[in-house]
Amino acid sequence: MEKKKRRFKMPTSYTVLFILIIFLAILTWIIPAGDYDVNEAGQYVAGTYHQVKANQQSLYDVLMAPVIGMVGNEKTSQAIDVALFILVIGGFLGVVNKTGALDAGIANVIKKYEGREKLLIPILMVLFALGGSSYGMAEETMAFYPLLIPVMIGCGFDSLTAIGVILIGSNAGCLASTVNPFATGIASDIAGISLGEGFIWRAIMFVLITGVSIIAVYSYASKIQKDPTKSLVYHNREFDEANFKVKPQIEEMSSKQKVVVWIFMLTFVIMILGLIPWPEFGITIFDKLNEFLVGLPFLGFIFKHTAALGTWYFSEITMLFFAVSILICIVYGLSEEDYISAFMAGACDMIGVALICGISRGIQVVMNEGMITATVLHWGEQGLAGLSEQVFIILTYLFYLPMSFLISGSSSLAGATMPLLAPLGEFVGVGAHLVITAYQSALGVVGLITPTNGIMMGALALANIDLGIWYKYVAKLVVVTIIISMAILVVATFF
Repeated sequence: MEKKKRRFKMPTSYTVLFILIIFLAILTWIIPAGDYDVNEAGQYVAGTYHQVKANQQSLYDVLMAPVIGMVGNEKTSQAIDVALFILVIGGFLGVVNKTGALDAGIANVIKKYEGREKLLIPILMVLFALGGSSYGMAEETMAFYPLLIPVMIGCGFDSLTAIGVILIGSNAGCLASTVNPFATGIASDIAGISLGEGFIWRAIMFVLITGVSIIAVYSYASKIQKDPTKSLVYHNREFDEANFKVKPQIEEMSSKQKVVVWIFMLTFVIMILGLIPWPEFGITIFDKLNEFLVGLPFLGFIFKHTAALGTWYFSEITMLFFAVSILICIVYGLSEEDYISAFMAGACDMIGVALICGISRGIQVVMNEGMITATVLHWGEQGLAGLSEQVFIILTYLFYLPMSFLISGSSSLAGATMPLLAPLGEFVGVGAHLVITAYQSALGVVGLITPTNGIMMGALALANIDLGIWYKYVAKLVVVTIIISMAILVVATFF
């Protein structure tokens, strides 16, 4: 009997990340170690690169990298706050799912959009894009995947469509980052310019990239709605329908379930209001509201130590979802035992996603500890100096593509490179705002393909989608996005 040939299977997300960590550890034995002088703000000073004693990474360092990536150290920020948020979000969703409110709500959404289901795609993608562009919506989207995947499958699409709506939508917004304080804001501050400089070009990029992204996801959804076998994950169809509990029948919602759904939606509204940095835009209403609540007689003690909306981060939104899970338990009338079991089951479902955060951060740990990050930046500094405006901005964009792969955090990448590249741009006549646009647009497109993006890898793991299939799905969109981004950057140099 002829032996069947084994087909190549793409390794899991965890294996891919560990391979990258090992590869970069090997590079620390090849690439010269280096560093820059830093100013009082801890930023690199251009022209001060110097070689330092090598710190080659060993097997021990490779194994420690994900651990340090999770808990952080003096050179690398921690991922534990994001991981804890993901676990609590899982517990929150477990409690909500225990009430059956989402199943009933999903069925009603499907019924409402019957015959026009595709309208969900542009509406939701615009909303996610606005979140990404305004405050860098990324980790926060993890809560939406378990909700939207059943909706998309129930509407005749597939899990890839759901991932596309959320991940591509939010990524399109992050790529343009019109007023995103965690990308544009930090980079502008480092470059010494206002957040408003270059806004028009980022707005143009937002419209074009979001529009192209919607067309790509919409076209794919239309194709598989007509012929489900065209789906890139058609082989997982039966598993997805069972795993995500897609129910064809329309269920009537009880009064308690309706209250749970309203609480669920209000929670996300509060989260968004809490994360958008209102003071950055001169809006102080939430600061005043917080002062008013703290000053209330008798009730003030409840809000005594609360942070005003607009100053929240992962600690506060983690607390929010935990508190609301308890509220839902009380409103729906779950027993203490049912609540704990539902919360723990939901958190368990997110363990793999939470671990991805630390493992992906391990890549940055190896680079920083191996002292090769500054050397890579120095090569870029040397290669980009003394060029025409158009060539400089294109090479800057191309430089940021691999750098975004190596340093995937927007604030980390801005802090590591903007002190160097912004002055280089000014030297050849390219405004610092264009260097910032090149940085964030490159970071955005790389965010769709790099295995170091814990959000992307977590979303794919949640939807049981292989990395190779995802690449096939987004390949054309990535190429088109890069072309549009470079065209906008070149045109902007003439104004």
